[in-house]
Amino acid sequence: MGEMSEIDGMGTERATCVLAPNPSAMTLDGTNTWIIAEPGADEVVIVDPGPKDGKHLRRVVDTVASQGRRVGLVLLTHGHPDHAAGAAKFADLAGGRVKVRALDPRHRLGDEGLSEGDVVTTGGLELRVMETPGHTDDSLTFWLPADGAVLTGDTVLGYGSTVLEGKLGDYLNSLDRLRAFSAEVEAATILPGHGPKLDDPLAALDHYIDHRRARLAQVEAAVAAGARTAREVVERVYADVDKALWPAAEWSVRSQLEYLESRR
Repeated sequence: MGEMSEIDGMGTERATCVLAPNPSAMTLDGTNTWIIAEPGADEVVIVDPGPKDGKHLRRVVDTVASQGRRVGLVLLTHGHPDHAAGAAKFADLAGGRVKVRALDPRHRLGDEGLSEGDVVTTGGLELRVMETPGHTDDSLTFWLPADGAVLTGDTVLGYGSTVLEGKLGDYLNSLDRLRAFSAEVEAATILPGHGPKLDDPLAALDHYIDHRRARLAQVEAAVAAGARTAREVVERVYADVDKALWPAAEWSVRSQLEYLESRR
């Protein structure tokens, strides 16, 4: 894991990371909560308040207040607890009238959701919404054109690879789409949900795509060699990986097996 100082406070002109104190094998250095604001604006947008950790949530609120600003809106990249569990409490700490918008209605606070093509303009910002399923079915990516920044949640991490709960076909399509989009708009940086920012988006996405397809080939080879269950595939393909990560790897392998079966 990287030093907290490398991640906490990183960002772009409009986006600043507040790192949650929840490091683990799954969350890397912790969850990246993003404070996003137009220069000179008095309202900010928060992306992924993080876990239900009172000290972290209060720190985010205090950071916004120290800038002479207020929270205008909360957005969720997806509903996993390390990103979303603290959202309702955060909204209360931030003033009690703050809405939480998400793709999945279960994680919203208020009647507004998020979907493909939406544009968030709180505080004069322009944040464009893309649906990028794969890590989860409700995964979203936000495009901040003024900074050339792509906020990917857990679809692309600062290092390592993401675990899949959704469908591999969806995830591969999402990666291909993000790669093409980033090339088209000449994206300058990826601001991930965990880990450091990535200042060469195309190289990062190429690595993710290559890695995922290489893993798929390994899974296919394991099946051809006799592996029949996700666990048996993990034992062959992830033999050099810490066994503490094997349960998470099984999630991804199940997605890969389903993808391979769908292609037959």
